[in-house]
Amino acid sequence: MSKKVAITGMGIISSIGMNVEENYHSLIHQKHGLSRLQNFDSIHKDQIFVGEIKMTNDELATFLNLSTNHNFSRTAMLGLCAVKEALENASIKDVNEYKTGFISSTSVGGMDVTENYFLNYEDLPEMQKYISSHDAGASSHQIANSIGLKGFVSTISTACSSAANAIMYGARLIKSGKLDRVIVGGTDALAKFTVNGFKSLMILTDEFNQPFDVNRKGLNLGEAAAYLVLESDEIVKKSNKKVIGYLAGYGNANDAFHQTASSDNGEGAYLAMKKAFEIADIQPNQIDYINVHGTATNNNDLTEGRALLRIYEDNLSNFSSTKPYTGHTLAAAAGIEAVFSLLSLQNNVVYPNLNFQTPIEELNIFPTTTLVKKDIQYVLSNSFGFGGNCSTLIFSK
Repeated sequence: MSKKVAITGMGIISSIGMNVEENYHSLIHQKHGLSRLQNFDSIHKDQIFVGEIKMTNDELATFLNLSTNHNFSRTAMLGLCAVKEALENASIKDVNEYKTGFISSTSVGGMDVTENYFLNYEDLPEMQKYISSHDAGASSHQIANSIGLKGFVSTISTACSSAANAIMYGARLIKSGKLDRVIVGGTDALAKFTVNGFKSLMILTDEFNQPFDVNRKGLNLGEAAAYLVLESDEIVKKSNKKVIGYLAGYGNANDAFHQTASSDNGEGAYLAMKKAFEIADIQPNQIDYINVHGTATNNNDLTEGRALLRIYEDNLSNFSSTKPYTGHTLAAAAGIEAVFSLLSLQNNVVYPNLNFQTPIEELNIFPTTTLVKKDIQYVLSNSFGFGGNCSTLIFSK
């Protein structure tokens, strides 16, 4: 169980960029991707801002060279875009050269397509091809088949911590020797179901989200996909591959407090971070940057802040939320923030927490609001989901 888990590739598509380079450019130039909803009609489209990728499904299919009769959902297409970049970034030409797996995560699955026809599928034979694309696992298998993967495929859906749990699962499979290489991450497209669901919870803001601000009003939804290529240290040495970072630690916990809320003292978040530090075998003061979950909802920011203070007391590291750039991308969130964390390591930067003005009174903590250049050896990234699913990743050089 002592094997190191190296990260050799990454790929991403989000509202702030079609690839890794574009996303990094937007982050360091404080360019967000929030706008009014355009890709599908919604009664809420003029009331909310979303982190939407400005490509139609037809444009994505053309970009991916899919057949005209394909049955890929938008979720699957976004995922395939990011996976292809990750494999290219890792210089992988034969995906089956070693024991390789694919662990993807999603919450929407193929619902972005099937929700449009569920009332009259029987009358639309040309649309029945999408029925098999509805469930969460379908997108994983479509992506795996598209890249020619013959190995292990699995899907994780633990709400907004999904991609973090996919990354952890992949690391455990490598450490146990069951796999040599795993492609891990998440993908989620915007859908009417998601917009309506979060609207009914009354946690969407009609403005740009303000994480850790006393005047925060809620989150902006987004869509994205991001994946990492994890490889065993043995394979990296054998192939003489470039390593872009390491997964040094990870932890997850579930406080089972409420269907959609975290416990008041952030117990699940605290335990997930504590476990991650134990596995990484480092102290909290060794973290140079914390990419917080930071959804800008009343409950999350207060409870995450309390958990951070339980860990750090008066010595809180530089922290910021990147959700003001991309919106909250649900099951993809931990994937894109893993990419952002690795870019922070590579470039020695802390990203600004956009839209922050006034600290939360109960916490009195201040996220980083300007681009900071500093030596960064460790980055911690938090992702928390409905049902109390809390996950923490620690990345290192």
